[in-house]
Amino acid sequence: MSAQIQALEAQMECRLFERLPRGVAPTSVADSLAGEIAAPLDALAVVAERGRPGAEVAPEAVHLAGPAELLSVLALPALAALTADGVLLRVTTGLADDLLEGLHAGRFDVVLSAVRPRGRTPLNAVPLTDEEFILVVVPEWARRIGPLTVGDPGPLRDVPLVAYTEDLPILRRYWRHVFCTRLTARPAVVVPDLRGVRSSVVAGSGMTVLPRYLCERELETGALMGPVVAGGTADQHQLPGAAGGGCAAGACDGGAGVPAGGGSGW
Repeated sequence: MSAQIQALEAQMECRLFERLPRGVAPTSVADSLAGEIAAPLDALAVVAERGRPGAEVAPEAVHLAGPAELLSVLALPALAALTADGVLLRVTTGLADDLLEGLHAGRFDVVLSAVRPRGRTPLNAVPLTDEEFILVVVPEWARRIGPLTVGDPGPLRDVPLVAYTEDLPILRRYWRHVFCTRLTARPAVVVPDLRGVRSSVVAGSGMTVLPRYLCERELETGALMGPVVAGGTADQHQLPGAAGGGCAAGACDGGAGVPAGGGSGW
């Protein structure tokens, strides 16, 4: 202990204790230092006491993770009332694979994901909902595109694509399931947040595929619409959609193909 105190005094370049004939006495510097570290030491003591019989248990935070858009628009508003009951939330956003890896490693308690988990560690999974995807443009682009035939994406060939990554995962899946063909175009705009993708498309930059919950208001006001097809518009469920599966609690359990706008289970 004496060596540790001496090392601390050397690091701080000041004397912490006065050596007396019988023992030592703290200096004013030591008293000030003790006041600064009292709270962290108390917090450390609380952590060390966890699990001991009779020990007071401090509430632990629930670590929730998922896509930024889904958490911001749907999940967090739905969980807001829990804070009044003393629930502590710590939220992390990111890509599904990274978050599921964090769940396996114990960094998160709950993960919202539309990606099936991989690995041998079992995860409890609870299906939540099907996510509907819609191909959207502004009305001016819809007029330029003209009528669409289901299964033929030809009229869309010259429309700039807006996506959240270079490899167009949502758009490619939509093309594969709806048009039964492979999408090989390069995006005109890449924004790593679907809310930014929505803003860009609303401003007229091109075309994208969005989950309905992110563009419901724009569809209602007419700021966005689906390309015109025989019998209606894509947002009126005249254009079939992609399909997927997913759930909460960090694991995904299959979702079947759904028509009209597409779906991915959460």
